[in-house]
Amino acid sequence: MKFLVEETKEGQKSYPTFLTDYPKAIAALNNELAQKILEELGEEPSCPMDLARRLKQHEQKIYYHIRNLEKLGLIKLDRLEERVGATAKIYSLTSPVVAYKILDSGYVTDKKIRAKEIRFLKPFVEDGKLNSIIIVGSPDPHGKYKSPASDGYCGINLTMFFGKYVDEMKIPQYKLDTQTTKEDMKKNLIILGGPKTNILTDEINKQLPVYFDYSEEFRDWVIVSTLTKNVYRDKFCGIIVRTKNPFSDNKEILLLAGKGFTGSSAAVLGLIKYPKEIAKGNSVDSDVVAKVVRGIDVDSDGIVDDVEFLE
Repeated sequence: MKFLVEETKEGQKSYPTFLTDYPKAIAALNNELAQKILEELGEEPSCPMDLARRLKQHEQKIYYHIRNLEKLGLIKLDRLEERVGATAKIYSLTSPVVAYKILDSGYVTDKKIRAKEIRFLKPFVEDGKLNSIIIVGSPDPHGKYKSPASDGYCGINLTMFFGKYVDEMKIPQYKLDTQTTKEDMKKNLIILGGPKTNILTDEINKQLPVYFDYSEEFRDWVIVSTLTKNVYRDKFCGIIVRTKNPFSDNKEILLLAGKGFTGSSAAVLGLIKYPKEIAKGNSVDSDVVAKVVRGIDVDSDGIVDDVEFLE
């Protein structure tokens, strides 16, 4: 996906952009009705019949422009919807910005522009602020497993990572799992640590596409993928999962966890070094953001400094 980056007084704004080398795509914007259709679809996905009603136009005229705009790539079929015995095609805008590139020269390279990463981190980071709570396990023995957490140390690297995308941060921006209230749970959450040491992870664990399970056979925790059906036993393995918050319909959860400190460190490192790879989703289903990583000590100094993606 391409992005248009706009410099404003408030900072950088990035917009998903449909970049075309086909002049007719731009020429289509000269038509007033086509413009209105694009604006309506920008507000909400709609079918031609609904557009005709709102724009007070004959349905055939709307269908003509819909076919043309879809052919040019400016709009796309969003979904099919059953309505009174018929199937309606619901269309949506491809991107809020359309651009035509004349030349390949004249560009500026700026490492500060991280449009894809910013898009992936939304809604956890919005408008230059951390719009979420980081939840780490308590260092004291707690929960039904009576285990102390050491994953919290990974949070230092995590906050440094988020610091690249925020202009201001409230202190403290984290809570221990034992301090988290029901109101906190209804917000966007970044959860650090597995179910043994973080009681919030334990609450959502079995609902995840990649989850932790205690194996009586191995007398240890393992990572189980519902997508690939694989089971991971290595202590260096961790998971990175982005999912809807089951405690609030319009909020999300980003989980970074391993069986212990080593696995959680690998998960955090995976997010820090490869956010674009994580945004691609799982190798089996790209719509599901669930990755399994394994930490690697590349320079053999006893510290995990890179990861490989297992799925």
